[in-house]
Amino acid sequence: MSTRTRTGVRVRGRESDGHEEHERLGSAQLGAEPGERASLVQFSSAFCQPCRATRRILAEVAELVDGVAHIEVDAERNLALVRALGIEKTPTVLVLDGAGRIVRRGVGMPRKADVIAALGAAVDAG
Repeated sequence: MSTRTRTGVRVRGRESDGHEEHERLGSAQLGAEPGERASLVQFSSAFCQPCRATRRILAEVAELVDGVAHIEVDAERNLALVRALGIEKTPTVLVLDGAGRIVRRGVGMPRKADVIAALGAAVDAG
C-alpha cells in the first residue's frame, strides 16, 4: 500500500529491515540541490544541541568526498516532509544515493566513521 503526500514523496509500508521505501528525493522536497554522487540530509530543530555537532560532522564528511552535498532541513518548517518520511526526532540523518533514494537512516549524533561507511554504501548504490 502506498500513499502520495503533499510533498510528492510516496511512502510505502515498512520493509522487514525497518526502513521505509520512498521515491527519490530532490531539490523540490529538500529545498537545496542534492549531491551528484550522494547527499547527507540532516533534519534539525532550533534548540537541538546534538544537531550542531551533527552539522559539523556531516559538513566535514561532505567536503572530503567530491559530489557529496550536506543538506540541512529545518524540521519545524517542513512538517509535511517530516511526516511523510516518518522523522520523529532530531537530528535524523538520511543518506541518499546519487539518484535521491534513501540508502541509510540514523537518529542522533552520528560518529564520523559511521557517516563515511554509510556514504560508501550510498555511492556504491548510485
